[in-house]
Amino acid sequence: MRIILSGLVLAAMTLVAPIANADDPIVIKFSHVVAENTPKGQMADKFKELVEQRLPGKVTVEVYPNSQLYGDNKVLEAMLLGDVQIAAPSLSKFEAYTPVLQLYDLPFLFKDMEAVERFQKSDTGQKLLLSMEDRGLTGLGYLHNGLKQMSANKPLRVPADADGLKFRVQASDVLAAQFEAVGALPIKKPFSEVFILLQTNAIDGQENTWSNIYSQKFFEVQPYITESNNGLLDYMVVTSTEFWKDLPDDIRPEVKAAMDEALVYGNKIADELNVEAKGKIAESGRSEILQLTDEERQKWVDAMKPVWKKFESDIGKDLIDAAAASNAAS
Repeated sequence: MRIILSGLVLAAMTLVAPIANADDPIVIKFSHVVAENTPKGQMADKFKELVEQRLPGKVTVEVYPNSQLYGDNKVLEAMLLGDVQIAAPSLSKFEAYTPVLQLYDLPFLFKDMEAVERFQKSDTGQKLLLSMEDRGLTGLGYLHNGLKQMSANKPLRVPADADGLKFRVQASDVLAAQFEAVGALPIKKPFSEVFILLQTNAIDGQENTWSNIYSQKFFEVQPYITESNNGLLDYMVVTSTEFWKDLPDDIRPEVKAAMDEALVYGNKIADELNVEAKGKIAESGRSEILQLTDEERQKWVDAMKPVWKKFESDIGKDLIDAAAASNAAS
């Protein structure tokens, strides 16, 4: 009799437990890999502030910076398991989930950040946010880091200068092909290892935004930085499609509005930080900043542009053309 009653009690507890927790706030865990004072870190904190202001007691946002929960290599798997709800990996990190986002790694695709903005805000750019829904991921928006510059232990003015040099790249086939196109050897290594690799001459160069080159002190171990603007380093803020669709209809629009506002805030900081970082690098005198002539820059474009054709079948020619067309007003 006791066994039967115990079973009934346990069953009853199981049934009523969700009802008891029905009024608990929805918890959104936002995991990222950088410091709180970076554009991504400040964007995440702004998102938390806005959500909790607009949905008090209904939604709580927990921000985990500096890979406290997961690194970029594990966070998407964790998201699909429901262990984290929002992350903002580099666009290069989605290669395993969809080939179309390789678009953003194509060299010399965008002339400036204004062109990037135009494309990302276009219908085509917005549709790309939904390109991984069949894999369980929904994009909520784009966060900028900026255009990339090339640094090396020798001056890089024309493609021939890169021949035989070892360059660190993100884990992206497009970025590897970009350096192979100029006779260089791409080395796929984590961002956290770049400084030591440069300092010990295990690699000869790398590509990054001004803010990363400054904050990670790459300029202290690279005597030359070429202002090449040869590619884009941006992030996509993503969530689990299942989590997103399960949010109540009165909650989801407020969370999205908060994210949109936080991204505008973060992107403004990113733009300002790149200008500031370039100035500080120049003032330091540790690296010489090389300005390319139009003729020199065109040689890099001509050398690397065949990479577009190489990945055209994966990405789609129409998509590449639409992105390139965003330069028209630049």
